[in-house]
Amino acid sequence: MIRTATTRSDPAEVDKYLLPKEDCVATVRRHPAVLLAPTAQAVGGLLAAFALTATLLRNHGPLIWIVWGLWGLLMLRLVWEAINWAVDYFVITSKRILLTSGVFTRSVAMMPLTKVTDMSFRRSFAGRLLGYGEFVVESAGQDQALRTIDHIPYPEELYRIVCGKIFQDVADDEDLADDELTVQGMNMDLLLEPGPDDPITKPGSDDTYVLGPDESGEDL
Repeated sequence: MIRTATTRSDPAEVDKYLLPKEDCVATVRRHPAVLLAPTAQAVGGLLAAFALTATLLRNHGPLIWIVWGLWGLLMLRLVWEAINWAVDYFVITSKRILLTSGVFTRSVAMMPLTKVTDMSFRRSFAGRLLGYGEFVVESAGQDQALRTIDHIPYPEELYRIVCGKIFQDVADDEDLADDELTVQGMNMDLLLEPGPDDPITKPGSDDTYVLGPDESGEDL
């Protein structure tokens, strides 16, 4: 279950972006299905190069080199995508969700859990077969650094984790607001409650105090 979606020791690429009091809940790479397209192109290019070399281009040396050069570009693209996949992480912490990406130019997109107003979860037919999904995160702001996260492995488990953290933060905020209202109400009661030395409402039979001649300075 969720043990397969988490790591016991956070990678250095992730740990350096965490705050001092921020706990990492889950860290995963994107699903390997993200490499299917470049892999299929490299394999298809290899088969096409073999077929052309053995048939149409058998006696055309320069064209053969061009064909194999094009296949080499497809292979380099596959290697580059694999390196990017190895260093990209989707991270869920106690305060945020993050998506790190890039090899030479590092990019970190994040969304505070307290700002998330809606998060939808989608799985295509291929995603259901291969085991990945897509998250779409909405917030109150118009511009957001993190909105769509595709090729997420263990999508159901991670979706439950994110929703659990979001609702937990909302519940904590509501409890804090209730506590503040209670304290404010108690303070108002203390302000409104008369003390024993209050000169206007000294205790009496009808809770009314009338100044006498000694206190007013004049005979009534």
